[in-house]
Amino acid sequence: MSKLPHIGTSIFTLMSKMASEYKAINLSQGFPNFAIDPRLSDSIARLAKENVHQYLPMSGYPPLLNKIAALVLKSYHRTIQAETEILVTAGATQAIFTTITALVNSGEEVLLLDPSYDCYESPILLCNAQPVRVALNEDYTPNWNRIEKAFSPNTKMIIINNPHNPTGKIWTQTDFEALENLLEKFPKAIVLSDEVYEYITFEQNHISVHSREKLKNRAVVIASFGKSFHITGWKIGYLVAPDHLMTEIKKVHQFLVFSVNSICQVAISEYLDVVDVSELSNFYQEKRDYFSTLIHSSRFQLLPCEGTYFQVVSYAAISDENDVDFCKRLILEHGVAAIPLSTFYGDAVDEKRIRFCFAKDNPTLEEAAKRLCKI
Repeated sequence: MSKLPHIGTSIFTLMSKMASEYKAINLSQGFPNFAIDPRLSDSIARLAKENVHQYLPMSGYPPLLNKIAALVLKSYHRTIQAETEILVTAGATQAIFTTITALVNSGEEVLLLDPSYDCYESPILLCNAQPVRVALNEDYTPNWNRIEKAFSPNTKMIIINNPHNPTGKIWTQTDFEALENLLEKFPKAIVLSDEVYEYITFEQNHISVHSREKLKNRAVVIASFGKSFHITGWKIGYLVAPDHLMTEIKKVHQFLVFSVNSICQVAISEYLDVVDVSELSNFYQEKRDYFSTLIHSSRFQLLPCEGTYFQVVSYAAISDENDVDFCKRLILEHGVAAIPLSTFYGDAVDEKRIRFCFAKDNPTLEEAAKRLCKI
């Protein structure tokens, strides 16, 4: 008997497969198509000839751990202990899976704020725990009345995603104050904060759990070098957690992965000496603005994008078909792949909205926009 009977191939795999089969422009899956920083590729090429190919310590390459601690201090003014409060992971998804597996027990509840990334639910179910889905507001801000009603003495965790995939929404100071007030009523609940797009924000600054005194000692913060440095195929992320949570997380990590890719860890450690993460926002804001300008004359309605490299649009003025069918037809008839937002909801709510990834080179965005403007 299947432990996940209702789960099949992910929508991301499906749409990318269709894009490949029908030679469509793939704006569906969240990965860039442009070259990585030559300083990274040159580092990898050099390191391939050096003695960096064996197991590293379970927590991560020690110089990289120290540089992560320095990055968190510089970005958020939080001091963390490199040896005990940081864990390098095989991508952010593994970090999320390991955290849930380690900290959530059978019969406990985990709150998910829909629309939510699809990797959250499966580890909850595999723990024989209960996902409790709470819909965000229509503008994708948290509905704190609904969230508070969903909390119970059995709530072990709330998962937040900020900046938010798929919508690009960013939490405000007021949102964090509401969360802190709520958690004072439930002292046993912990926060899993998915912040993989932390350095890709635009008009508003990112507020991290790292900077929240009331939260950081009862929270696990997830980060992604793959997203930050557009090296998604390297599958290198990390998590930060207080020692009492990290002890449990490492118990699972050591038997799930043990040691993450050595050469990539060393290369990223070197790269952190020369890269300026503050430049990422400007780079992706130019991409966002260029793509929005290109499709402004189309019949798609652009929704606000405050962060991430995703643009949500409404196709309500074009078709009344459901979003999955519309995305399939978009590939078959117009040669552009997107992701339907209904797949991010537990109840598959269909608001006639789809998600494009604009982390592409300009010729790709131009050709995609040309096709979209003809619809």
